[in-house]
Amino acid sequence: MSIKALRTYTGKMHAKPGKKISLKKFDTNFNQKAISKKEGEILLKKGVEKLSEMQDKLYAHNQFSVLILFQAMDAAGKDSAIKHVMSGLNPQGVKVTSFKTPSSLELDHDYLWRHVLALPARGEIGIHNRSHYENVLVTRVHPEFILNENLPGIDKVDDINESFWADRMKQINRFEKNLHDNGTIILKFFLHVSKKEQKRRFMERINDPTKNWKFSVNDLRERALWDKYMTAYEDLLSNTSHVHAPWFVIPADDKWFARLVIAHIINEHFGKLELSYPKPSQKQLEELERAKAILNAEKD
Repeated sequence: MSIKALRTYTGKMHAKPGKKISLKKFDTNFNQKAISKKEGEILLKKGVEKLSEMQDKLYAHNQFSVLILFQAMDAAGKDSAIKHVMSGLNPQGVKVTSFKTPSSLELDHDYLWRHVLALPARGEIGIHNRSHYENVLVTRVHPEFILNENLPGIDKVDDINESFWADRMKQINRFEKNLHDNGTIILKFFLHVSKKEQKRRFMERINDPTKNWKFSVNDLRERALWDKYMTAYEDLLSNTSHVHAPWFVIPADDKWFARLVIAHIINEHFGKLELSYPKPSQKQLEELERAKAILNAEKD
């Protein structure tokens, strides 16, 4: 598969801004004839190398930051995608944050607070394994969790209506627009795994002693709510995908292919920044020449 063909293929994964999204129209796997796993792994290696070069320029340029979000159902491959795609990054310039159930301290602040604390600085890449979108996903499927936030006017589950969720997504849109306007590039990935493939991976975790720790009975409880989660995902994809903060629906049944397209999409957006190393001023050039002369004059 050529880079041009890969670009065309990944273009189909973009959740188009302003469009009503139906996840049934997005693949969870891909045409196996288009590219072999071996070829894909070679392309991924090149993509990771390119990503490393881009990160170096991002750090030196020191004007932009990059925020990459991963959302998915359990066992969709978020952890492995982060591990493989980001394997070539310099740890000094990247920060991975995994968001779990909010602590009492976090619940004493607005729901975006803990996500703001984890934002990347200029020149850095921030990777959020789950993100502020949990606040319109898990809480939407389990609205009783909202009561833990102790919000004004929300005293019981019946107070949480469709208007509440619409307002919350507007808040998220404003939050991301502000980040974008101040130099943060935002890329959002939903790893779209099929229910059949999730079952296979759950069984693998149960049957493999080295993977037992990855499985929880609660995973089955959430799986039983699959349709509710898909509805919540469709709503947020429809309302929060924008040119400045796009969502990509990644076919995740084949992990190696998911990693390949994620790396490709990130590199494509890096390329749009036209990053370059800072050019030294005349004064700096003169200082470099003086330093060179001093070093050359040293006796070995």
